Amino acid sequence: MFSFVILFFALWSSSSTQHQDEYDDLFFLDFDNEVESVIPATEEAISCDCQRQHTEWDKLFIMLENSQMKENMLLQSLDEILRVELQTLRGEMLQLVENLAGTCTASINKTISQITRQKGLMLAKDCKEAKDLSGMLHESEQGKTMKEILQLSQNLSSRLSQLEHALQRRAEADAQQRGLLQEDSSSYATRGSHFILNSLWEELQKTKVELKESQKRSTQHLLPAGCETALLFPMRSKKIFASVHPTTEMKLLSFTACAWVKVTEMLDKTIVFSYGTKGNPYEIQLYLSHDSVVLAMSSDLNKLIAPDVIFPGQWTHICSSWSSANGSTSLWVNRRLVAATSEVAEDHIVPGGGILQIGQEKNGCCVGGGFNESLAFSGKITDFNIWNRILSDHEITRLTGEESCGIRGNVVGWGVTEVLPHGGAQYVFGP
Repeated sequence: MFSFVILFFALWSSSSTQHQDEYDDLFFLDFDNEVESVIPATEEAISCDCQRQHTEWDKLFIMLENSQMKENMLLQSLDEILRVELQTLRGEMLQLVENLAGTCTASINKTISQITRQKGLMLAKDCKEAKDLSGMLHESEQGKTMKEILQLSQNLSSRLSQLEHALQRRAEADAQQRGLLQEDSSSYATRGSHFILNSLWEELQKTKVELKESQKRSTQHLLPAGCETALLFPMRSKKIFASVHPTTEMKLLSFTACAWVKVTEMLDKTIVFSYGTKGNPYEIQLYLSHDSVVLAMSSDLNKLIAPDVIFPGQWTHICSSWSSANGSTSLWVNRRLVAATSEVAEDHIVPGGGILQIGQEKNGCCVGGGFNESLAFSGKITDFNIWNRILSDHEITRLTGEESCGIRGNVVGWGVTEVLPHGGAQYVFGP
């Protein structure tokens, strides 16, 4: 086997040596010479090559060289194709990155703006709530100060009353003494004593009047007489209201509704209370319109208006009444009849099964849904009562006296009927 391999390489070496010149003539091209000198050599080489037969090894090496040339050409073509495709792909990737960068930038800017806006709204809301809370605390401190001032004024009034009684006793003693003196001397002393007593009496009366006015102004900052709790609506919001659950059904042929109201601000329509059903959301509405009080029955077309009767920041007692018999409707403000008419929703019957709310308008949908912020009440409300009859003038007068919050309605009774605050509404306590 080893000798066969040696023989094979010897034959291959001699064959390659023998035909080396022939291969040189076959593939030789002299590029230094002109074209005319190349062509004859080529034709001669071709004629020489055609006159002899190629051996198997020659054919094999020619095929190998041809295949190598084709492989080089294919590799070169593949490199060119890959280079072009890579350049195209790179351009497309750059364009895609640019587009994605633009889209992402726009999305990021939009998201940042939304977050900034939401944070701004939350910050504004927090500031508003903090301001309202500060106002509530300030009002509480102010109420405590007013109570102290009221107590001091009461003490001063008591002391002045004691002084007045002492002066009266002194005047009586002086009168008895004047009877024992001589007529001439007693006349002079009497005139002097009368002058002093009259001056003191006038000063006492003036002081008492000023004290009463001071007490009246002080009580304006507190709850009405006899009331211990009130509903506070700290701001105008569609989420802040109170739902009332009457003790008896609201199917009414007549009614009287009363309440103490201290409003912060009045717009074109500021709801005190409203009652409505799914069929008619506007069965009863008592609302404020700037400085006017309005009672609307069945719709806003059937209403009674009392202008120039209410002012912000002051406790005001409001009573409204209506009867189906002849549509008679009346409004009282601070025990005074300020407006009355008839034929308002005559023969109408207020149906039961509705929703009664304080501080917002019933919209016919659901409790707390679809409210309008511009209609919301801001301020305080207490002693809210409803009767299923018309109260007399004397009964309405009693509602503003010392026993104000002790008189309760038979449909809605303050302190007895369930009244649930929603949103930021809450109960506040005071004397």
